[in-house]
Amino acid sequence: MTQVGEGQEAEETAPPVMTFGAPTAGEILAERYELVEHINNDSAGRLVWRGVDVVLRRPVAVVLRYPGGDSATEMLQAAVAASRVIHPNLVGVYDAIDEADRAYVVREWVDGQSLRELVAEDGPLDPARATAIGNAVASALAAVHATGMVHGNVHPGTVMISDDGRVVLADARTDGADSQENDLRAVGGVLYFALTGHWPHGEAPLHGATAGHGRAALPDAVRDAAGSIAAPRQVRAGVPAYLDDLTMDLLDPEIAPPSSDVLSAELSRLDVPADDHFLEQAGPLRFTNDNGEEPSPLASMGGRKVALGIAGLLAVALVGLLIGISALGGDDKSPKNQPVANPSSSAPATGDASPAPAAVRRLSVEDVRIIDPDSKRRDELDDAQLVIDGNLDKGWETQTYNRANFGNFKRGMGVWIDLGSPHTVKSVQAELSATGASAQLLAGSADFPVSSAGDKQLVASYLKSPIGQPFEEHDGTTMTFNGFDPEQKYQYLLFWITELPEKEGGGGFKVGVQEITVQGS
Repeated sequence: MTQVGEGQEAEETAPPVMTFGAPTAGEILAERYELVEHINNDSAGRLVWRGVDVVLRRPVAVVLRYPGGDSATEMLQAAVAASRVIHPNLVGVYDAIDEADRAYVVREWVDGQSLRELVAEDGPLDPARATAIGNAVASALAAVHATGMVHGNVHPGTVMISDDGRVVLADARTDGADSQENDLRAVGGVLYFALTGHWPHGEAPLHGATAGHGRAALPDAVRDAAGSIAAPRQVRAGVPAYLDDLTMDLLDPEIAPPSSDVLSAELSRLDVPADDHFLEQAGPLRFTNDNGEEPSPLASMGGRKVALGIAGLLAVALVGLLIGISALGGDDKSPKNQPVANPSSSAPATGDASPAPAAVRRLSVEDVRIIDPDSKRRDELDDAQLVIDGNLDKGWETQTYNRANFGNFKRGMGVWIDLGSPHTVKSVQAELSATGASAQLLAGSADFPVSSAGDKQLVASYLKSPIGQPFEEHDGTTMTFNGFDPEQKYQYLLFWITELPEKEGGGGFKVGVQEITVQGS
């Protein structure tokens, strides 16, 4: 397995590094991180080690450079920024230390391989897997962009696929020249690479998704005489038209990309299991929903998908006109409103055609209330509706406690949500008033009486069905949970808070839940 510092292996021409401050196996950094094995160097001379956190007894990756000081400022600043965003598709950053003669970043160890290595070994991926990887990267970027930050280093070397199938984005490397748009263009590059095995940005790529140094070794895209890249469908058979269009639109500088949350939602809609047939039948991207919902925000991308849609409508209109002319030439006594089968469809009119997957959207909440199983006074139950009113300035908040864990008499509090009916849920996002809280998301199959006894029953039942991983002393104010089973429908959810952050300036512990949004179909 390869763990990379900036997502790239060193080239043979990488400059030599100084030996002063060089690490050795068995050395313990910051009295906590034991260096076990040197994995590789990246093209900037950073050393990547497999290590062990001797306090928590867990494996870690240590990305180290020497000397430290000013030369390590960008690396450390990027690590500190990345540590504030916790998301299932982002590599966790645990520590960043500058010791002058050397500096290092300690992050999550991922057992697996990069997308670059995966494609090099197995060849281009099938459309379903490529879509799933693109979905994970876009979801990670949505979490990063929601904080106002930029990743700045998205390419096949920083997209890691763990042995258990988890896809994570590693090694943010941002500076003033990076932008969220460049991150989104890079998602198009990742999709293109996954589908074709070629990197579309060539030797003069966008900043933050460049092919410089370690990335330059990626095979360049097939190009015509004018230097324009070939579409994935021209390189490889079997790429669905809608995925081809989406990839090329993200790479087209003339087409403004959607925001990362919109792109994530669209890729989530398209991310279906490989043994399903939606990828072959879904056709071009849809901009309106069959159920009367508002048009998809991806319509604002314009480009070739709109042109294809208009061409399709013109074709249907032409067929209808020809049928009308034919009808006029027939028996005048024929019924004028007789339904006509669509001649462009080879499917029998039996209703057996597979429906298109429903668009991901914000789900409405039927009911919401505060769950407080261990309180006798139950005086913190008001204002629950403020967590779903769409206003981040107002929310529900706990009282002030003298301990982060509510004290010995209380195990936690939560916000219970009823979606009104079972839904396919993709993600739940909770916006909090402060950093440092610990919480998890739970699912249940039933409601319980509104009382202390009912709340106890509810929590005991829901704790059996956690969604994704809990957040522990979260460094950010946004918690996103997306570990939902796509084969299961959910109606009842519980955002369960187990630890409170300390109030600014001290004086106790409390937190506010400003907004909770549920995405699904």
